[in-house]
Amino acid sequence: MRRAFRLLSLVVVACLLAACGRPEPWRQESYVFGTRVELAIAGVPEAQARAAADKALRDFDVLHRTYHAWQPSELSALNEAIAAGRSQEVSPEFAGYIREAQAVAAAGDHLFDPGVGRLIALWGFHSDDILPRLPDGPALKALIAQKPSVADLKLEGNRVSSRNTAVALDFGGYLKGVALDRAMALLKADGIANALVNIGGNVMALGTRDGAGTAWRIGIQHPRPQTVGGAPLATLELRDGEAIGTSGDYHRYFEIGGRRYCHLLDPRTGYPAEGTQAVTVLIAPSKATGMRSDALSKPIFIAGGEWRAMATKLGVEAVLRVGADGTASATPAMQARLKIDLPDLKLAVVP
Repeated sequence: MRRAFRLLSLVVVACLLAACGRPEPWRQESYVFGTRVELAIAGVPEAQARAAADKALRDFDVLHRTYHAWQPSELSALNEAIAAGRSQEVSPEFAGYIREAQAVAAAGDHLFDPGVGRLIALWGFHSDDILPRLPDGPALKALIAQKPSVADLKLEGNRVSSRNTAVALDFGGYLKGVALDRAMALLKADGIANALVNIGGNVMALGTRDGAGTAWRIGIQHPRPQTVGGAPLATLELRDGEAIGTSGDYHRYFEIGGRRYCHLLDPRTGYPAEGTQAVTVLIAPSKATGMRSDALSKPIFIAGGEWRAMATKLGVEAVLRVGADGTASATPAMQARLKIDLPDLKLAVVP
């Protein structure tokens, strides 16, 4: 939780610097999806901003409870049915998310796969309190051999079945982006034209920070903040309808013997991905911009040294990556948007 708060603090400091003589955006914070959430709204009376933010936060809570991976929920009920070899009827919304998750997973060669919930649980990441403990070796080997994947799910209308009982859904790397898209739709419906929504470092912009052309400026956290005194890795202006998403090995992890084990697992090996400290993607306004900003950073992160090829395959033009050795690389589209304030940071541009 402290790591999440540091991330949020950096973003808030970067994006909410007051423009001279202009009123501050109204802000509200909460804690959902296991992380801190902030909404900043500008250009409307406080009462209108508060009512719109409350509606979005209630929707976040509904999403969190409906699709929770390790507490009783519609998602956990489906996982229980799959494990027992039963098919189960789900809501039209849930069926739609499964289809969307299948398409996103396939686009990234299943490096990010929401069907590996059992693997995530085996590593101890289905808990609010992560313990420094390696999974049981034979159990891990057996699960990897079963190759669970969201692709194993079959949908007939809203009825879901699986040819593989080892599949268990976990929407943890997908749902925050869905929530961003839903929040923006709700805010617009309530007459909000200028807002910034931050869900643990997944950030989406609407309009400007003052309704008069001043862009939202956000900070991208350095994956090893202690080495730079807490300064952000870089900042950028987030334009209307854009979103950024960051996957990092510093969000949820434990250490044993000086080795870091993060929650971003490589389905090919069953082990935490290595070779990358952080990946940030910038997604242009499009359909499901928020979802794409959340989900597409994962396969690029897990791809390691092949990150550039994966970004191209996914159609993501703007990427910032920090490798395991701390070196930073960016695509030309991302480099053109970044402002680097760290004097010692050398940014390699990868065409």
